[in-house]
Amino acid sequence: MKIRFGLLFSLALFSSVAVAQTFTVQDVRLEGLQRVEPGLVLRNFDIDSGQDIDQRDIAEATRRVFRTGYFDDVSIGRDGDVLILNLKERPALSLIRLEGNDVIEDEALLEGLKQSGLQEGEVFKRATLDRIRQDLLRMYAGQGRYGAAIEAEVESLTGNRVALNIDIKEGKVATIQHINIIGNTLYSDEELKDLFTLQLPSFWKLFNDDDKYAREKLAGDLERLRSHYLDRGFINFSIDSSQVSLSPDKKHVYITVSVTEGEKFTVGDVAIAGDLVVPEQELIDVVVIKQGSVFSRREMTESQDALIKKLGDNGYLFANVSPVPAVNDDGTVALQFFVSPGKQTYVRRIGVKGNTKTADQVARRSMTQSEGGVASIASIERSKEKIAQTGYFRDVSVETIPVPGTDDQVDLQYSVIEDNTGNLSASVGFSQTSGAILNLSVAQENFLGSGNSVSFGITNSDTITEYRFSFTEPYYTVDGVSRGYNIYSRETNYDEENVSSYSTDTLGAGVSFSYPMDDYQRVGFSLAYEGMKIKPVADPATEIDTFINNEGDSFNFFIANINWSDNHLNRRIFPTSGYSQSAFVEIAIPGSDLSYHKEQYKIDWYKPLSEDETWVVAAKGKIGYAGSLGDNDLPFFKHFYSGGLSSIRGFESNTMGPRDSEGEPYGGDFVVNASAELIFPIPFVENSSSMRTLLFTDVGNVYLTDCSAVTTCDSDIGLDSLRLTTGLGFSWLTPIGPLSIALSKPIISESGDDEQFFEFALGRTF
Repeated sequence: MKIRFGLLFSLALFSSVAVAQTFTVQDVRLEGLQRVEPGLVLRNFDIDSGQDIDQRDIAEATRRVFRTGYFDDVSIGRDGDVLILNLKERPALSLIRLEGNDVIEDEALLEGLKQSGLQEGEVFKRATLDRIRQDLLRMYAGQGRYGAAIEAEVESLTGNRVALNIDIKEGKVATIQHINIIGNTLYSDEELKDLFTLQLPSFWKLFNDDDKYAREKLAGDLERLRSHYLDRGFINFSIDSSQVSLSPDKKHVYITVSVTEGEKFTVGDVAIAGDLVVPEQELIDVVVIKQGSVFSRREMTESQDALIKKLGDNGYLFANVSPVPAVNDDGTVALQFFVSPGKQTYVRRIGVKGNTKTADQVARRSMTQSEGGVASIASIERSKEKIAQTGYFRDVSVETIPVPGTDDQVDLQYSVIEDNTGNLSASVGFSQTSGAILNLSVAQENFLGSGNSVSFGITNSDTITEYRFSFTEPYYTVDGVSRGYNIYSRETNYDEENVSSYSTDTLGAGVSFSYPMDDYQRVGFSLAYEGMKIKPVADPATEIDTFINNEGDSFNFFIANINWSDNHLNRRIFPTSGYSQSAFVEIAIPGSDLSYHKEQYKIDWYKPLSEDETWVVAAKGKIGYAGSLGDNDLPFFKHFYSGGLSSIRGFESNTMGPRDSEGEPYGGDFVVNASAELIFPIPFVENSSSMRTLLFTDVGNVYLTDCSAVTTCDSDIGLDSLRLTTGLGFSWLTPIGPLSIALSKPIISESGDDEQFFEFALGRTF
């Protein structure tokens, strides 16, 4: 900076100095200011009215004004006892032009310039520009772009303004040409290099950036290398140095890592010390790392987390557990976990937000954590899971908030995102065989936000006319007993329904109850009446004609059903982890015209493969058996059927298994289905929470164990008679209900099977 004292100042000041060394300032006057606030100048000039000053005071105050960086020149004069500051402001930065930046967007770059003091409309400081240039070069170097260049040109404009033109040459990311590890004897170079995300160029790396150097990647790789040794007993392992060198053209990187492996240690004594508010044995039981095993930092950390969770389950939410390893000369590590539990924590208040349609009570009644009770991590997380399992919310999160002014109370805030819980399907069509077809179905699993489920459906065509209504109250009692009702009337002509040709008139109604056994299991029972009349079509299948001749065509059934479920899924719709299983037994009790029994067991299992749970492997299975309890045969209209989206994809609905004398599917008394699925994220879709894509393989079939009365039947239940399909599935939670599509190809099938490549359904998910 250049400091210039004007002629007026020189004459007045030095004349005064000749008479007296000091004088009293009566006022300070500023001249030449346009954009800079006067207060900024006066704060830095720091000479007030009435103050006695000398030449050194004025010189120091002037230097402080220059150090602000807002002025090109300052002239200081004196008019009697008044100091006059003539200020020449630096130009204002009127415009910033950016060129050549692709990696960093304009908005992000301008925001960074603003934080460093360069902003349109502000005073331009060249020193700030120089600092910004160096910061940008360091940032590009961190990305491996060592050839980056930053050129800045200041363009003068009228009105004491300037434009800043920044030309950026980002350059290419330097590729890795060599990775050398020195000092390793226990593990080969190849084994250790496989731990790195940074890799040497190869054909397979054409599709990713693994061979492009980045400082952050190298730091992560070195930590993975350190963890590899520390998790295998090498507690004294160290990375002595890591060097990154560049080729002369700055296009290639050479990495050298020097390590000291040290000796392998095993775990000696494992002890727990401190304030043991939980019985010591209960704490020891959750410790993962065990005496005699190879020392592992990962297992030590897992043990620390398990102890903190155990204390949290007992109300000590702010507990601290510190592992203290002590290295012994005999090659063992004595490990002590020091426990500092803090105060036992209580829940003051529980809040629910995000539920615009659903009543708070619907979420609260699923909670196992109560207000006023001891806080428990297990209960807090279980409450979150149970809220998600209601199926009314797409996402559930919980935040633990300390109560101000206390050290033993917290508030819980559950945040939910409501999901579409209603299904609406309607279709109108016409065919030569069925005539006009009308189908209307409305289902609301969260009716008016109450958590109650209501559904009503009408189907009318030449093949089926049905009216149905059901109502379920999941919390009929406060302790979780549910109650449901259903009633239906149905006239069905199965001639076009992929089963044996006959028609039925059915009227039914029932009531059901379900009781919670614990947080995961429920047992229920129902009692229903069903009246049915069978009407054979012209030239019926021999099997149907024989059954009617032996048993009649009108039946009354009183049906008892006992069911059990065990649900550990993290959510009801689109689960990503956990499992669920269920079983039921259906019996036509005494008083029914025909006796029979049906048993069925189902299981679903999900395991996430990635931390964000977008990659998931799933397995599903179903097995069922039915038979007669009296002298009559099992009614053919109570058979199991298979094929279609809900069982074995790739075959037409209900077409698998035995056939009657007319070649139509007849169903069977034994069914087995299984599926394996790989769920994967949808490419190019950021938020796919309402969608699911998967690869699947289905296997199974339907059998009749007694084929004496069936024309086309094989009672041999074996692997050679199973059908196998594979394909791609897609489900989407649309505004009117879930839509599912499957593209399938049978791998194992037989001639005569009814295959179907494309299938879709509205109202169900995979």
